[in-house]
Amino acid sequence: MNPPLISSDHTLALWAIITGGAALSILLEQKYKWAATASGAIIALILAMILSNIGVIPTSAPAYDTVWNYVVPLAIPLLLMKCDIKKIGKESGKLLVLFLMGSAGTIIGAFFSYFLFQKHIPELSGISAMITGSYIGGTVNLVALSRTFQVSGTMVSATTVADNVLMALYFFVLISIPSIPFFYKHFKHPYMDDMQALQKNNPSKNIASSYWKPKEIALKDIACASATAFIIVAVSQYFSQIFYTIIPTSNEFLKILNALLSNEYLIITTISMICATGAPKIFGEIAGTQEIGTFLIYLFFFVIGIPASFIEIVQNSPLLLLFCAVVVLINMAAVFVFGKLFGFHLEDIILASNANIGGPTTAAAMAISRGWFELVGPIMLVGTLGYVIGTYAGTFVGTILTT
Repeated sequence: MNPPLISSDHTLALWAIITGGAALSILLEQKYKWAATASGAIIALILAMILSNIGVIPTSAPAYDTVWNYVVPLAIPLLLMKCDIKKIGKESGKLLVLFLMGSAGTIIGAFFSYFLFQKHIPELSGISAMITGSYIGGTVNLVALSRTFQVSGTMVSATTVADNVLMALYFFVLISIPSIPFFYKHFKHPYMDDMQALQKNNPSKNIASSYWKPKEIALKDIACASATAFIIVAVSQYFSQIFYTIIPTSNEFLKILNALLSNEYLIITTISMICATGAPKIFGEIAGTQEIGTFLIYLFFFVIGIPASFIEIVQNSPLLLLFCAVVVLINMAAVFVFGKLFGFHLEDIILASNANIGGPTTAAAMAISRGWFELVGPIMLVGTLGYVIGTYAGTFVGTILTT
């Protein structure tokens, strides 16, 4: 086998490719509809896979280890800095109840789907944890759990492909539901009724484009965001080592307790949540945290695509797609049945399930595109809560399935 064009010790060149690939993926996603449909994460994965499979870059290098060991942990506190638990409880109302019901459905779905496919999909206990975290929180939880349960790069890539494909399909379903007579007839939909009246009076107005605007970010924001992330990660690693050392593993209960309390990512999540809730005017006002954290996650997506084999991805993704579909269907059933029984609005139900499966950004984007402005803030808050509990839920599922 011929050596790659860029060797593993050419760190700066590899970082140029990693950051350039992530940036290109984001640019394509925001500029072209086909790229937005595929998602920037999939584009980054495929681009990295192509470069490694044709021999441009190596399949392993110290630069990639840096992404796994430092970039991913730093992304977590950045994405959680606005997660004020008290604010979520006060403002989310019905959405929070529906979201938690959907989260329970996701956990049940992960266990059920695991027992259906455990003999056919390798590393499924770790993958079940990843999907649980992703379908309660988002990508940041999937990333953290893939590290926690040491899922191989190939299976992480295959899972990410299946995850994103299934999410895209489910979004189309959710977007279509308001137009399906059955749902329109059997659920209350006051926001849809108001929006229909508004659109009759303003047929040419682009609602989504008028909502999203560029954000201001100062040097102090970058400094504070970066310093906070580094401090939280450093403190978390310190406590992780302490808990791992002092908690014995003499029986199954203590083994689980040791695994939970010494989990670096759970500690990062907990400390970040405490900071955001205890001092929201300090951490919540730091601009750019979501943007910086998301870019770091895109670096991860590029790196996990590098060691992946096209043949293995094609072999594993179809079954993983079915695995994810079972989890999503049970989540959907839990939210819609519960919502119908207790008289929740159709808009609340759709957005709660969207926030589970796709995260707060996609749920907010759907609310904005539909003109449900009153629900944008609450669903963002509820969806952000998923980032906190997703890692806990995924760790619980993965730990149970591996012990």
